[in-house]
Amino acid sequence: MRYVAYDRYGPPDVLYETTGPLPSVRPGDVLVRVRALSVNGGELYLRSGKLRPFSGNRFPKRVGLDLVGEVVQPGSSRFAEGDLVWGVGRSTTTAAEYVAVPAERLDHVPAGLDPVPAAALPVGTTAITALRDRADLAPGERLLVRGATGGVGYLAVQLGKAMGAHVTGLASAKNLDLVKELGADEAIDYRAPGALGRFDVVLDTVGTELADFRRLLTPHGRMVGISFDPDHLLRTAGYLLVNSLHRTRWTRFFSGNPKAPLLAELGRLVTAGALRPLVDRVFPLSDLAGAHRALENGGVRGKIVVEV
Repeated sequence: MRYVAYDRYGPPDVLYETTGPLPSVRPGDVLVRVRALSVNGGELYLRSGKLRPFSGNRFPKRVGLDLVGEVVQPGSSRFAEGDLVWGVGRSTTTAAEYVAVPAERLDHVPAGLDPVPAAALPVGTTAITALRDRADLAPGERLLVRGATGGVGYLAVQLGKAMGAHVTGLASAKNLDLVKELGADEAIDYRAPGALGRFDVVLDTVGTELADFRRLLTPHGRMVGISFDPDHLLRTAGYLLVNSLHRTRWTRFFSGNPKAPLLAELGRLVTAGALRPLVDRVFPLSDLAGAHRALENGGVRGKIVVEV
């Protein structure tokens, strides 16, 4: 099969396509023929070496976190050969023609949704966890989304409205119309935000200026972060550690690890029309470097998808 790997840390050009045997299938695994996947910000940090203390120096390394594909070997009574599924791989290996995935990390793609747009949606499980489970967002509360047109942000705006919140989205000036189209009550240029007011919940997808945004919280406000500043790991970790002691106006960080029930909830929201995909650009597997480069250059509206 074809897959993408890299032998050293560096810019997108270190990525290359190669071939190798099909993955080994463990008991409980589902062998999936990958049709599409998306590019996620964390993968850029891994490939560049900014997370070297955690990822180590053993090479070659693989890439790809999520996937949409067709079941080849079910490995579970929940699936049948040919089913279209989506989910998250066991590790960064989904940028490949085939991948073996634990059954509990997969669920069926909603009927009528094609692989490429579907690949822009699995990250919606992060928005669900952040707003529903971590922040306990309630109807009528004020929600601020930083990075409102990014891969998670564009789904968080839609989900916040579906949950009955008053949603304010921060984005670049050229994307403010899109933020409103996604359902936000207010769309504000992050470069000139002015007086933003107070918020019950802040969803941070950027990872910088955490203390400044915490000051915008109401007395019982909650800030949930899904990203961090890779250039200041210790500072960010220290800030989050200190804030873990606060009982009010708190800040929490988490890394998504969705299982089948959460993927099923994502499917229900998509079927109900509460969430819709937004694909910025589509790259072939052979040009995964181009997809990484596009995400690094910024200005992405929704998700960059790689079609296999």
